[in-house]
Amino acid sequence: MNSRSKLLSDVPGPTQPPNPESLQLKREMGFWSSFSLAFAFMSPIIGLYGVFGLALMAAGPAFWWGLLVVLLGQALVAAVLAELASRWPVAGGVCLWSRSLLGHTYSWYAGWAYIWTLIITVAAVAFGGGTFLASLLGIEQPDTTTKIMLGAFILLVSTVANSAGRKWLSLLVTVSIVCEVIASLGVGLVLIIFHRRNSLSTILDSFGSAPDTTAYVFGPFLAAVAIIGWSFVGFESAGAIAEEVRSPERKVPRAVLTSLVTVASVITFSCLALLLAIPDIGAAMSGADPDPITKTLTANLGEGITKPLLVTIVLGFIAGTVALQAAVSRSIFAFARLDALPAAKILRRLSKTDRLPINALLASAVASMIVLALSASQVYGALIAFATAGFYVAFIFPVLAALAVRLKGAWKAGPFSLGVLGPVVNVAALSWLGFEIVNIAWPRQPEAPWYQNYAVIVVFVLLGLAGFAVERHLHRRNSGQLGTGAETETETETESDPELLNVGP
Repeated sequence: MNSRSKLLSDVPGPTQPPNPESLQLKREMGFWSSFSLAFAFMSPIIGLYGVFGLALMAAGPAFWWGLLVVLLGQALVAAVLAELASRWPVAGGVCLWSRSLLGHTYSWYAGWAYIWTLIITVAAVAFGGGTFLASLLGIEQPDTTTKIMLGAFILLVSTVANSAGRKWLSLLVTVSIVCEVIASLGVGLVLIIFHRRNSLSTILDSFGSAPDTTAYVFGPFLAAVAIIGWSFVGFESAGAIAEEVRSPERKVPRAVLTSLVTVASVITFSCLALLLAIPDIGAAMSGADPDPITKTLTANLGEGITKPLLVTIVLGFIAGTVALQAAVSRSIFAFARLDALPAAKILRRLSKTDRLPINALLASAVASMIVLALSASQVYGALIAFATAGFYVAFIFPVLAALAVRLKGAWKAGPFSLGVLGPVVNVAALSWLGFEIVNIAWPRQPEAPWYQNYAVIVVFVLLGLAGFAVERHLHRRNSGQLGTGAETETETETESDPELLNVGP
């Protein structure tokens, strides 16, 4: 049994994967591949276009400081997850880390939350990309059906790219990253050097969002922090493909942390450049200017920038969809390999040539297509709200489990370790996640219908009930073998440790 088979067999669960060596993914990726996948998942373009206008409307230009707040909080989370990626570098990421720490039943709900969050996010990103693809094709004011059709096209392109092999996946993601970085940093530099319309003090101005500083911080600013949370998730996806990376116990933690810092830096800089170059902040805050980024670029750089900008944006959305699909397909495969999902035998099958989780990929694509179709109704807004909070809920499972193991004195570090700072960072990361979940779910629109105000809570409850029903079905199917696994955790840690640090090709 090779080192990866040993690592897999040491993960507590209802049953061990049958013939695990036949269910292993190929190690064909290096640091750049894992970093670029996480970078494309986070996507500065998706993150920037997703939050700029909304955060500006919520809190004025001073929302920019919220980017730094969220970065600090997410850096704490990334540090803990990087430790876990170093300790358990197998496919599945968030799901398998939770499983290795506190056993199957606990991790099953982490996986359920994470997988559905990714499926919903794939649909959301594809839908958003469809909006910009319509503009690129010259379709003015596209209706919802057109956006859904174009989003479905982006989803199809993404599925084909993920099915074509890891080299094509890496190539597409790399090309898109080059376009994103050039567009974001290049345009940002031009704006901040040659087209500054506003003084630097603008980022200290709330533009009358609240009567005083205290009211501003606990009102509009916290709302902006909740919105910004969407931009700084995805770094954990580097861990989802750890089993396909050479020397993952060292390279993947580095990719997790580097992708977060890099994308956050690009978004923070680009936001600053846009705020200093925006021609009419008042119009953007009032909603009179629904697309302040395009308006700012056009006003400063001319109409000729529109087409190249749209090409870059569409590429960014496609790459983001590809990266999201790669992460969710690996998570589904990882759980199916451990017989922890319905139709597990089908979902864990790999393609013969490239050993890719094709069935898991197709299943996730179909699920995302169904969610995309729901965007024709008001339910879509609730799903988007859940997608933002869903990442934080999924993160809290492994972070809480890591703290529990530390408190039991059973923690064993991998090659990447926070050392004596580990417990402090762990507590801080858990506190941040709890705060942000409450902040995102908090009802802030009393004038809106109740199902919009409480969208996150409603969707959590519905998915939680569905998850409970599915988990109980699996429990009965496996004749009561789905125990918590917590009692085997210490034994598992001891047995897997010698092999874990030498997981190689």
